[in-house]
Amino acid sequence: MLKKLSPLMLGDLKVDVPIVQGGMGVAVSTASLASAVANYGGAGTIASVGLGYNSAENETNFIKASREGLEKEIRQSKQLTTGVVGVNILVAVTNYEDLARTAAKEKADFIVSGAGLPIKLPEFVEGTSIKIIPIISSPRAAALIIKTWKKRYNRLPDAIVVEGPMAGGHLGFSFEELIAPKEQVLETMVIEVLKIVAEFEKEYKQKIPVIAAGGIYTGQDAARFFKLGVSAIQMATRFVATKECSVSDEFKKLYIESTEDDIEIIKSPVGMPGRSLKTALIKKVVGGKKELVKCGYRCLKTCDPSSVPYCIAKALFNAVIGKIDDAVVFAGSNVYRIKKIITVKELMDEIVNDALAVL
Repeated sequence: MLKKLSPLMLGDLKVDVPIVQGGMGVAVSTASLASAVANYGGAGTIASVGLGYNSAENETNFIKASREGLEKEIRQSKQLTTGVVGVNILVAVTNYEDLARTAAKEKADFIVSGAGLPIKLPEFVEGTSIKIIPIISSPRAAALIIKTWKKRYNRLPDAIVVEGPMAGGHLGFSFEELIAPKEQVLETMVIEVLKIVAEFEKEYKQKIPVIAAGGIYTGQDAARFFKLGVSAIQMATRFVATKECSVSDEFKKLYIESTEDDIEIIKSPVGMPGRSLKTALIKKVVGGKKELVKCGYRCLKTCDPSSVPYCIAKALFNAVIGKIDDAVVFAGSNVYRIKKIITVKELMDEIVNDALAVL
């Protein structure tokens, strides 16, 4: 039996425990959670989307409020840990470039980026040491990013996150693909991406670690993917139900009390399908009701405030502050299996020990 898991190497950056905590917005994965994961030896992730939402300045200067919110979280994380902490940035946000440049300026360890193809990301961090990691949902996307980054910027991804359809939040799959997802979809995707990556590694003589994400719940799940050849696994939903996660008790309670029937695939106002728990707001929207949405900043490129049934940013933030009836509560497919609040250390001990027992 192995005594420890092999570290994740992001270029010259070492992550001792190959577990990446996924980015969760709005204001779900902040410095407190990311730092706790980093202190254990994993990779903590601050979600950049919506960090200025609670600022009075958000309505008048959305870009500045978002930038300052991200600066605050990165700086706080550096006070709490000397471990590895990065930033998740959605390609779909209108201030994508500003957030990427801010993360690099503030010396976050990495940027992980999905909800679209981060084709221009290397341009925004040029001349810095920050690691850049795309999130993809198909082998084709992996090949496209590698080829494009190499051709345009002479840069390869420092890792690639392969996210399957069992994850929570906005997802890179069609609504139909998410209605009845098969657990083995992620395994198939990972195997195909590993083959593609191996060809590029051979051609360019550079390692590109692959990270599996989406529906990984136990250490046994993690071990299954390590056996396939991934360098790390990413988990998000389980980290919400930890003491270090800064969301409201009402948010965590909804996770703990949820059943499998409470999970809903929603059509998000921003045009992407997502996995959420059924709240009063979701039930109203599914029933055809629409709220009047006033928006002075338009945080997401694909959002049309005049036609959407509700504001997704407001609904996600309501979950964080405990206004559950007016909230969207994103969650992965295994959320109903969570039954208690534990510490980050307890969670990661469980995952690591159970994975080692299998390996």
